[in-house]
Amino acid sequence: MWRKALTLLPHRPFSSTPEIPTLYSFLQPSVFALKRDLPPSQKSQCDLPTPPPKTLAPDHITTLVTTLHKSLITHNTDEAWKSFKTLTGSSAFPSKSLTNSLITHLSSLGDIHNLKRAFATVVYVVEKNPGFLDFETVGTLLNAMKCANTAAPAFALIKSVFKNRFFLPFSVWGNVLIEISRKNGNFVAFLRVFEENCRIALDEKLESMKPDLAACNAALEGCCRELESVSDAEKVVETMAVLGVRPDEWSFGFLAYLYALKGLEEKITELEGLMGGFGFSNKRVFQSNLIHGYVKSGKLESVSATILRILREGDGECLNLGEETYCEVVKGYLMNASVKELATLIIEAQKLESSTVMVDRSVGYGIVNACVHIGLSDKAHSILDEMNAQGGSLGLGVYVPILKAYCKEHRTAEATQLVMDISNSGLQLDTGTYDALIESSMSSQDFQSAFSLYRDMREARISDLKGSYLTIMTGLMENHRPELMAAFLDEVVEDPRIEVGTHDWNSIIHAFCKAGRLEDARRTFRRMIFLQHKPNEQTYLSLISGYVSVEKYFCVLMLWHEVKRNVSVDGEKGIKFDHNMVDAFLYALVKGGFFDAVMQVVEKSQEMKVFVDKWRYKQAFMETHKKLKVSKLRKRNFRKMEALVAFKNWAGLNA
Repeated sequence: MWRKALTLLPHRPFSSTPEIPTLYSFLQPSVFALKRDLPPSQKSQCDLPTPPPKTLAPDHITTLVTTLHKSLITHNTDEAWKSFKTLTGSSAFPSKSLTNSLITHLSSLGDIHNLKRAFATVVYVVEKNPGFLDFETVGTLLNAMKCANTAAPAFALIKSVFKNRFFLPFSVWGNVLIEISRKNGNFVAFLRVFEENCRIALDEKLESMKPDLAACNAALEGCCRELESVSDAEKVVETMAVLGVRPDEWSFGFLAYLYALKGLEEKITELEGLMGGFGFSNKRVFQSNLIHGYVKSGKLESVSATILRILREGDGECLNLGEETYCEVVKGYLMNASVKELATLIIEAQKLESSTVMVDRSVGYGIVNACVHIGLSDKAHSILDEMNAQGGSLGLGVYVPILKAYCKEHRTAEATQLVMDISNSGLQLDTGTYDALIESSMSSQDFQSAFSLYRDMREARISDLKGSYLTIMTGLMENHRPELMAAFLDEVVEDPRIEVGTHDWNSIIHAFCKAGRLEDARRTFRRMIFLQHKPNEQTYLSLISGYVSVEKYFCVLMLWHEVKRNVSVDGEKGIKFDHNMVDAFLYALVKGGFFDAVMQVVEKSQEMKVFVDKWRYKQAFMETHKKLKVSKLRKRNFRKMEALVAFKNWAGLNA
């Protein structure tokens, strides 16, 4: 192939294949398929002239050229086309720039009718006066054909160019025709014009017509994957050698696929040697294509042998085959009901893989992940079972894809059980996997699974526990489960890897108070203090709000006695006694009738220079104690009477 001394390809004359009769006349529907049948009036407008030509006076020609020019400026397409037809009917041509402008204009309109006009014009100019045609104009027409998905006229145009020895650079049309042929599954048509183009480039020694590597690879890919023809593929290789086009990894990859498909082992060995000669050390593309070829041919034993050989030659480093290749491998094996062989392949690969191979780069991960990816999770389980039956050790790579699938499907109970199995086997998941599983459990409100996973995470001595801790606490709070928050916090509070703060306790207390479970809130509050987490203003605001909601004002009085001992004077240590705290205590204590404590709060607020809106407390007093008389209090409790008088004086109620 590339290393052989190749002679020039045998000369062949330019295509003599019968073209469309009089291409520049009305195009046959079979060549340029129309979306609709045009009425006769429109069909006649598309015809370019046929002999005999008419003779026009110079003044008439000048008028027609002027009309054509103005029509293009004003986008009067039909008038422009009529003028051009009349001119060419007398063998006259408008200027080069005007001719190219007409073709560009017709190509830009996007409808089949005018695209047909543009096609007819180009073919006519190529035959009659090719010097008037710009390469760029032909490129514009071809791109318009690509957009319109009209393959037949695009190939007919290039054949006409070849026939009339109009040497159009390959860069103008090559990539466009590749895209068109791929879109329409018409590779054979591309291969034929590719071959003829290469012959012209060699015969005429035209560098501009030589295809680039991408085009050669497109031709080679079609021969290998579509035609599955060794002779055609090797003909393209010979052409590349003669043209001096250096192959790349993909060139070798396409041939590897074909040779594997055909069982040509000697040629595969030769290919590998040639790759080394060209200096290609990365064989990923070659290996992937080789495996694809073996799978397509049904030679599953060759697939396994190739994967294991690559591992041996690479000292157990990862294959890096890619998800697509693994999916093809899995499909090939499962089509033959070969779960056992897949399990055997993973076990043998694990023996060869280096201990430094990342989990998601292992063969086991690639195969099991492919099962999950193509929607065959049950087959992934079957592979695990078969590996266990064969007594093989299950690497972490075979578990991770299934766990990810469980996360996606919110099958959290099964995921948790699988994590337990993983831990029992002596393997350890990473933090990211645990976090994803716990988040999935919380989203599914499977709190017990989340707790089990977090417990396993702690026992695995993973250092970063904060993310999952916050996930669980936030999820429980959003789902109004303060009792689980308290139990969870109590379990982890002494773990030095977890920073439990006052805000965590506050979240639980707030949730209990909001749910009306004040006894639980009080117990959590006492537990918080016992564990030496200092309450802050938010702690007390939640408790006051809860007690007020059930009219337990005496409990608020007890809180006040505790708070007044810990009020911050300098704003740094102790409880911040701000407007919210003052308001909450005053309202609750006024409603409860504890006026002595009310005046203590007032005094403290004045000391701390906190503004107090007295109107709110007047209202609270009138709602609750409107009928309370000072004279009655004087007889029963002189101190309470003094406190009431002081409050009324402060609030302006005596007036």
